[in-house]
Amino acid sequence: MTEIVPFEAEAKLDWIAMARAIEAGHDLPPAQVTDTFLYRGEDTLLNRSAWIEGLGIAVKVATIFPGNDGPSINGAVNLLSDADGTLEAVVDFHLVTKWKTAADSLLGAMKLARPDSREILIVGAGNVASSLREAYGAAFPEARFTVWNRSREGAERLKAQHPDIEIAEDLERAVGQADIVTCATMAKAPVVRGDWLRPGTHLDLIGAFTPHMREADDRALQRARIFVDARATTLDHIGELKIPLGTGAIAREDVVAEFSEPELFRRESEEEITLFKNGGGAHLDLMVARHILERWRSA
Repeated sequence: MTEIVPFEAEAKLDWIAMARAIEAGHDLPPAQVTDTFLYRGEDTLLNRSAWIEGLGIAVKVATIFPGNDGPSINGAVNLLSDADGTLEAVVDFHLVTKWKTAADSLLGAMKLARPDSREILIVGAGNVASSLREAYGAAFPEARFTVWNRSREGAERLKAQHPDIEIAEDLERAVGQADIVTCATMAKAPVVRGDWLRPGTHLDLIGAFTPHMREADDRALQRARIFVDARATTLDHIGELKIPLGTGAIAREDVVAEFSEPELFRRESEEEITLFKNGGGAHLDLMVARHILERWRSA
């Protein structure tokens, strides 16, 4: 019987365990992954599929409608059996997306950010920002959080959810004071400048998901050691890397590692700037959906 896993399954989840589930998923055979995009003006239909031997199959359909009055991202997540291809579960789309997106970045930070990071800046104040406050707070419980958003109103809404967050007025100054900068916007042009980053900073880039979107400029990529969750879903698909690769601002060899290369996926000095591009491929949706289903079934 196909199980329906509602958003309420969140009560059984925790951020560190989810990040470790993603890490463990990369110990399995390499995923087969495919993405397809359809566009209508500013609206996007994204179909992501993944198959990992021993874990199963996930098919995630996402719609991104920036003009919506309500949630701009919606869809469905189907989890299918690795053994016989039958539909095991339909897992709440917003639950999978929330935990996949933030836990992906959290795992990157757990591996790349300085463990003594105390100043965390969230750029953007949408739904993902609230998840990032929860996720980063689990791994960096002593950190102070600041948010910068294009509109003060959006920042105030986030502060209402998380009263301990401070609101930054000056983005350049806030970036320069941060140990970790996590960026989750719908920007089409860079909002974070590489010259603002101080040595030792970890820059986490989430928002860009199309070939035409970027959140950081060339200088940021050139100053940093670059890491991705997966080359296959970032280098040639997302403007954050696709554009500077195309112009020659960076080379493919500048991408140090992906999650499937744990021996390379690490910080090498206190002073280096690390940059993680969260591409959020379907293989991550599969790992997260499977972990959610297992937690949902647990006592």
